[in-house]
Amino acid sequence: MCNGCSNAMELRETKDICAFCRTPTSSSGKESIQRVKNLMKKGNAEAFDQLAGYYDDGLKGMPVDHQKANELFLKAGELGCAAAYYNLGMNYREGRGVEMDKKKCKHYYELAAMMGDVDARYNIGCIDYNSGNKGRAYKHWMIGAKSGDELCLDKVKDGFMKGVVTKDEYAIALRTYQKSNNEMRSDARDKAAAQNQVQR
Repeated sequence: MCNGCSNAMELRETKDICAFCRTPTSSSGKESIQRVKNLMKKGNAEAFDQLAGYYDDGLKGMPVDHQKANELFLKAGELGCAAAYYNLGMNYREGRGVEMDKKKCKHYYELAAMMGDVDARYNIGCIDYNSGNKGRAYKHWMIGAKSGDELCLDKVKDGFMKGVVTKDEYAIALRTYQKSNNEMRSDARDKAAAQNQVQR
């Protein structure tokens, strides 16, 4: 995708046009930023998240400005971008542009998780586990595993080995994990995965 279409996704390397909007890719950071800003005017949540990422990491010629990034992440999340809430939670965890705040970190992870972000779901499980709420942690990891997240499935398996997760719960998590991954499979993805294996 071109920089104006979605959240930090790159277009196919074999083409010089965006696979979605069919415009030529931008050759400069300035042009990329303008495309993102045009999408922001239309209320595109992923565009807000993308510009936030530019500020957060100092990309495309943007200065590193964590405070501005956090404002944009918040707006993107309010518009429906789960990844933006996850990123905001990360910044509260790390103290980037804000004071470190575990409660706010977890709050934004929870918002992201409710919107389907499995990385946030995994992290909430870790927070709950480390605070002694192990039963709740495994529930989060079960949900993540059912969504196809391998790290969550590994935690559920670990819980089964420790006797915290029942055999039936583990079997259900494993079945739904496999079903989720099978639904996401395609010939193109299989070819790309095979090509990545050859390149390693």
